Amino acid sequence: MDQTPTKLEYHDNMWKLHSRATVRSVFQGEDGRRALILDSTIFHPQGGGQPSDTGFITIPDDPRFKFVVQDVRSRDDIVFHYGLLEDAEGCELDQKLDNGKEIHLHVDELRRCLHSRLHSAGHLLDICIQNVGLGHFQPGKAYHFPNGPFVEYIGSIQQNELQSKREELESNANALISRGGKVSAVVLPYEEAAKLCGGQLPDYIPKGSTPRIVKIGEYPGCPCGGTHVLDISDIKGIKVSQIRTKKGTTKVFYSITV
Repeated sequence: MDQTPTKLEYHDNMWKLHSRATVRSVFQGEDGRRALILDSTIFHPQGGGQPSDTGFITIPDDPRFKFVVQDVRSRDDIVFHYGLLEDAEGCELDQKLDNGKEIHLHVDELRRCLHSRLHSAGHLLDICIQNVGLGHFQPGKAYHFPNGPFVEYIGSIQQNELQSKREELESNANALISRGGKVSAVVLPYEEAAKLCGGQLPDYIPKGSTPRIVKIGEYPGCPCGGTHVLDISDIKGIKVSQIRTKKGTTKVFYSITV
């Protein structure tokens, strides 16, 4: 298997839904699913609390060929596109996709849009946590899998503050959404990234590395590998359903306007 890292095109353009790539490898995984490794991809793999993109892959010179991408994973900087052939009629995937074959990638727009909005909402709540003085938390970790989106923080707040802070947090978030602001992402040397993030980076970012920094409006940036909206206003609206604090951890549960 080719061990060259996959180029992540969505790092440079989070709103790109169609692209071209070259096949590096086609194989069957341990779970029986077929997988493609490409030289580059616009498909976001599952990770960082964000589910993977889905979509399909086509061949320019064969209008009948369609590889449905059901799941995308990343391991050791290599992205694996798992799926199956639609209406294969007995053809072998390996015969259709020789190494070096040019293919076209198509990301499901509705799913990308939904998860970009959910992921951006989690980052916006980080900003609002500081605005309303909700505890003394470091930036949280956002998750939005089927069990519901939430941001998790290390630290606790008083039980009698939970309801009032929930309402204040939701109000502040929706005020920022109404105001809007550009969302951008850039890969930077460590020192420049730290400046963009208010002077320091989390301990898990190795010194000397080149982290990808996402900036939400005029506020300090934060390291993130996910996809985001083009403008804060694209989130549309946030509902903070619950704030739960237990054993030194606080979770802020939220949803977005459909």
